[in-house]
Amino acid sequence: MQYQVVYQPNAQDVLDVREGLRHFNEPFVSHLKETEVAVYALDEKGERIGGVISRLWGNWMHVLYLWIDPAYTGKGIGSDLMVKVEAEAVSFGCKTVMVDTFSFQARPFYEKLGYQCQMTIDDVPGDGDEFHFLTKRLNHPV
Repeated sequence: MQYQVVYQPNAQDVLDVREGLRHFNEPFVSHLKETEVAVYALDEKGERIGGVISRLWGNWMHVLYLWIDPAYTGKGIGSDLMVKVEAEAVSFGCKTVMVDTFSFQARPFYEKLGYQCQMTIDDVPGDGDEFHFLTKRLNHPV
């Protein structure tokens, strides 16, 4: 048996492991729908000034990325993006959302939107930082 350490693995290196894991998981999750959804905020020129990218999988949405141009923060754009992507998740059949965020990012923002912290890991990515995992139950129309 040999082992190989690779720093900065290329796309194929990552794909090899990812596909192996997907093959293993397939019998357990192949019946679940899966897609990604993005919602963007555009300025008056049609330029992207923010966006959210999420993975919808089964009855879960995982917020992968949320970004707002610093010139536009504090104007409700982030909240609007989250409301819109959560509505997409509901229409897909999702019941719960998960997001992760660092202490220097947006935990209070997500909590204001109804997210609850489920777990915090200390000293990630550096000493004194924290990594938070938050979830929220989605409201479904009656």
